[in-house]
Amino acid sequence: MNKTYVSLLIFCALMPLLLCSLSRDKNKISKPVSQETMKNIYNEVKTPYKYGVVLKHPDSKKLVDCPTIYRVKHNWYMTYIVFDGKGYETWLAESKDLVNWSTKGKLLPFTEGTWDANQKAGYMSLVNTDWGGNYRVEKFSGKYWMSYLGGSSSGYEAGVLGVGLASSETVSETINWTRGTRPILNPKDQDSRWFESKTIYKSLIIHDKEKHTGHPFVMYYNAKGDTANYESIGMAVSDDMVSWKRFGTNPVLTKHKGICGDAQITKINGVYVMFYFGAFWKSGAFDRFACSYDLINWSDWEGEDLVASSESYDKEYAHKPWVIKWKGVVYHFYTAVGKQGRVIALATSRDLRK
Repeated sequence: MNKTYVSLLIFCALMPLLLCSLSRDKNKISKPVSQETMKNIYNEVKTPYKYGVVLKHPDSKKLVDCPTIYRVKHNWYMTYIVFDGKGYETWLAESKDLVNWSTKGKLLPFTEGTWDANQKAGYMSLVNTDWGGNYRVEKFSGKYWMSYLGGSSSGYEAGVLGVGLASSETVSETINWTRGTRPILNPKDQDSRWFESKTIYKSLIIHDKEKHTGHPFVMYYNAKGDTANYESIGMAVSDDMVSWKRFGTNPVLTKHKGICGDAQITKINGVYVMFYFGAFWKSGAFDRFACSYDLINWSDWEGEDLVASSESYDKEYAHKPWVIKWKGVVYHFYTAVGKQGRVIALATSRDLRK
């Protein structure tokens, strides 16, 4: 009996075991996350102590929004957006302790005659997703990257809005980032889906080294459709950070009313956690989370909100999360709307005021 024939017999004998193993792995990946598992995650991430407002614009008429937090060497940085009545610009703030923040300046300012002239609401890409990790920003192709809500119309989220992409050699200095000449995702694209054919809002790009989608870069973004007059969270994927294609035919998270938006992804004990905000499918605006084993199929937490309105400074809305764990303390940054206008507030797992 020759060696080739023996090898073929062994392969045929092992094939059922291999297929069975692959089937088990697939079922393991795609199964829903139980509420019991999510209860443990809730206990890990909850922040019952509201510290208060940590960042607001000196001009009370200007509104700040959408914090993204990351670390460079020994300092912390926050990208956030400012609305002044004309549109969105992206700014940068710095902190040594995650509590006291000082504004450094603009990263994405207004321009003239461009597709994104009056709307540049930026969100830092490729921030480390490990819970309690280093929260560094990763470079790709020698650059740092930022996705942003872009458009030319003047006003609050006015006109056709799409996703732009900008790059820079630094994430700690206030220099103007280099932007593309067109959006990478547009609601009027040929492959635009039913839930995103009107407007695309905030986006988040992460590096998935395990390639659950078959691609290393994954974008989550909230969008509204012509026939879906509510915001849902969808996905897009890329191999090079420049060319993007939609993933799937439906949203990964939706209530079919109100808003699900502003996703942030972290990984806790082998479970992916998506922090997001909900609004108007029940009273007010509030921060929630969902969980997944594969970044594609998400199970929504059915318990308490992570953050909701309770104070004078967030009595209207408490929403748009960015949540990290550092030195044993969970910091939940969010956009608060109340008596101090639209500001950035903080809730924590430990009472920092004591």
